[in-house]
Amino acid sequence: MDNSLSQSEFYILLSLAIKSSHGYEIMKQVERDSEGKVSMGPGTLYGSIKRMLQSSLIEEVAGGHSRRKYYTLTDKGRKSLTFELQRYSDAVDLAKRKDLFKELGLA
Repeated sequence: MDNSLSQSEFYILLSLAIKSSHGYEIMKQVERDSEGKVSMGPGTLYGSIKRMLQSSLIEEVAGGHSRRKYYTLTDKGRKSLTFELQRYSDAVDLAKRKDLFKELGLA
């Protein structure tokens, strides 16, 4: 099973890791979390949400009286996010062991 996520999917899962959110809120949270480096428009966001719903990474939840659709992580989504975070952490650890941050002028 390929557990790798697209950049958009990764940031969407990150934004939903703490609380359920609606689409616009997810877009703004992704921009904040990435410090402006990732900015996704509605097409990218809702295309990713559709794929993630079909893959059972997220699910729609009741959002009160609002007409907005709210989304939350599923257990599968949380496991997928955990897998990706560990993969990134391992890659950073390897780069540190090889002293690549200093070598590339990032330290």
